[in-house]
Amino acid sequence: MDTFKAVVVTRDEETRKQSVALKEIGPDDLMEGDVTVKVSHSTLNYKDGLAVTGAGPVVRRFPMIPGIDFAGTVVSSTSDEFSEGDEVLLNGWGVGETHMGGFAGMARVKSDWLIGLPEGLTRFEAMAIGTAGYTAMLCVLALERHGVTPDRGPVVVTGAAGGVGSVAISLLGKLGYHVIASTGRPEEGDYLKDLGAAEIIDRAELSEKARPLGKERWAGGVDTVGTHTLANVLAMTQYGGAVAACGLAGGMDLPSSVAPFILRGVSLLGIDSVMAPKPLRIEAYDRLARDLDKDKLKALTTTISLDEVIDKAGAILEGKVRGRTVIEI
Repeated sequence: MDTFKAVVVTRDEETRKQSVALKEIGPDDLMEGDVTVKVSHSTLNYKDGLAVTGAGPVVRRFPMIPGIDFAGTVVSSTSDEFSEGDEVLLNGWGVGETHMGGFAGMARVKSDWLIGLPEGLTRFEAMAIGTAGYTAMLCVLALERHGVTPDRGPVVVTGAAGGVGSVAISLLGKLGYHVIASTGRPEEGDYLKDLGAAEIIDRAELSEKARPLGKERWAGGVDTVGTHTLANVLAMTQYGGAVAACGLAGGMDLPSSVAPFILRGVSLLGIDSVMAPKPLRIEAYDRLARDLDKDKLKALTTTISLDEVIDKAGAILEGKVRGRTVIEI
């Protein structure tokens, strides 16, 4: 592959203004790594929207190819772990932030960042899952390890119509949980119920300033929003329950109190997908291959081309993108 298309973010060093364009580049423009991959699919996450638009300080090296996920086929490798022709995927590790990422026809990365494509998943399905779905699975694993099982009571998912929320609902519903979906988009009610939600609540119920403790409504939760929403979810969690926190769509602050922790024994489980160790990544993807309903995954996924990424990046920040978006390259 002499040249290939890539979404490239640059910055004027005098004005510090960021710009983005679709360009033709070559393998020599990529960064160092021991494995080169022909990228077939990537995906658009909220973090990618911040990177492409410059709405958040995601990109920390210029020029940069955004895209924190990709799947493809190894074309060259000096690693003992991967060989030419292997199907691989990547999530996180600073790719798309400090190391050129997946919004391009090729990527060159460290072999430690890759995992082999799990049996039972196609490259398209792996990117329909992407960081959002993989993060959702990390949340489910954390709740399970804390003992939040279906018999303990309902679980709440905030930001329900987004990428993490959609996959979390699908996973939890299939595993037998009574899922309460919190969303600011009531028109998505049927979509969320089709995924596996048993109840829909308006996000306004959770967006006001939280009391130290509220009525015990759920055994656990998956929160993608942060700020007052997370504070309310914690205040309404049952004795001994747990909440997996993985996002900040509403803000980075947590205006809460210690009351849920010291009076109800509630646990706040922090979920990081970027630097998660390889064994945990493999466990998460093996579970996704087994537990995620492929028909529901398809139903919550939209496909776009690389040419459409720049326009779509703004839409995801505005809350206009439902579910998951796969980029076919």
